[in-house]
Amino acid sequence: MNNIIYIFICVCNAGTWVTASAHIITAVIGSGVLSLAWAIAQLGWVAGPATLIIFSLVTLFTSTLLADAYRHPDLGTGHRNYTYMDAVRAHLGGVKVQLCGLAQYANLVGVTVGYTVTASMCMGSTTIYMIIFGCIQLILCQVPNYHKLSWISILAAVMSITYSFIGLGLSVAKVAAAQLNEGAEVTTTWPTVSEAQRLWKIFQAIGNIAFAYAYSTVLIEIQDTLKSSPAENKTMKRASFVGISTTTIFYLLCGCVGYAAFGEDAPGDLLSGFHQPLWLLNVANVSLAIHLIGAYQVFVQPIFSLVESSCRQRWPEVKFVTADHQITIPFLGGTGFHVNCFILVWRSAYVAVTTVLAMLLPFFNVFLALIGAASFWPLTVYFPIEMYIARAKLPKFSFSWMGLQALSLACLLVSLVAAAGSVEGLIQSL
Repeated sequence: MNNIIYIFICVCNAGTWVTASAHIITAVIGSGVLSLAWAIAQLGWVAGPATLIIFSLVTLFTSTLLADAYRHPDLGTGHRNYTYMDAVRAHLGGVKVQLCGLAQYANLVGVTVGYTVTASMCMGSTTIYMIIFGCIQLILCQVPNYHKLSWISILAAVMSITYSFIGLGLSVAKVAAAQLNEGAEVTTTWPTVSEAQRLWKIFQAIGNIAFAYAYSTVLIEIQDTLKSSPAENKTMKRASFVGISTTTIFYLLCGCVGYAAFGEDAPGDLLSGFHQPLWLLNVANVSLAIHLIGAYQVFVQPIFSLVESSCRQRWPEVKFVTADHQITIPFLGGTGFHVNCFILVWRSAYVAVTTVLAMLLPFFNVFLALIGAASFWPLTVYFPIEMYIARAKLPKFSFSWMGLQALSLACLLVSLVAAAGSVEGLIQSL
């Protein structure tokens, strides 16, 4: 899992609260920001911003709990846990480690499918663009050392900020134009839909907001970049406050200004609602495509690492799995590279499967909502709370224990209704 955070790393174990805050902002702000105007439109001017703020507070609180799980058993001098699963294994053990891995890797698979859908939409919303995106990933996935692609990751981070600010700027311009032109007033009334449809869309909007705060899966990896003095958990808590606060302000701006610009007609993908200026939209869409090419690699590498290391351990004598073959490139003075047949076949098959799934599910905000709903409770809430309870040895039915369990139960219910709304949205889209 250490590869997942390589997009942000400057120097290992030399980071500060400033660099960690930057890592958090870069990790959180992504394609999910484009769906927030639609989410606010479903929830309204009061409930929409309030829901964003509530999610940010819950994420901030559980992030402080998760920061204390980096070392075990002592917060300052204990053994380092380099990944989320390592932290769960150290504090909880047993079947919960497998459940954590299932939730985390299922989320990673979902994100890779979702990013393929999103990339095709920004390039033209057709099957051929999904195939083009898949072909690009086929090539990048064969690079034996992902660290050699770090320049793509850095570029992807810059691109995510670029298209987000373009979307915000275009929304501000649209609102300003509406104020100057009385005939172009933006309506903010509810669309004509049944109460049941309105309720499902509200649930789906909650899932979109949950996806926008999907950052807990990389918190431990970010914390692993910090220097040990002052204590990593204290530095990480400060960085979480700065990073999440900054992100929430930006989300409120994008969501609320986007809703003000489009009213009830706010699109699921903010950029798709604009048609002029064409050159700026092209810049935004190219930025989004580049970001998703790099982000796909960031999220897929832990999956590759897990499968390949597991196969090597299980079949150490099978040459197809373990043997590397030297391929020499003609006319380059004997220069070549190593090819592993298993890696070539497995990685190509994975990219092909995710591309086919994206073709079957080409629905941007519905799919993001489903991913957000499925991952928010277990990874952002449940495991951080359970690790804190185990570490603090809170007695059952004590005031603190009951309060934490009540928070976990409430977030579970929110995730369930958001997932239900997302599934219903997928069914309707199909």
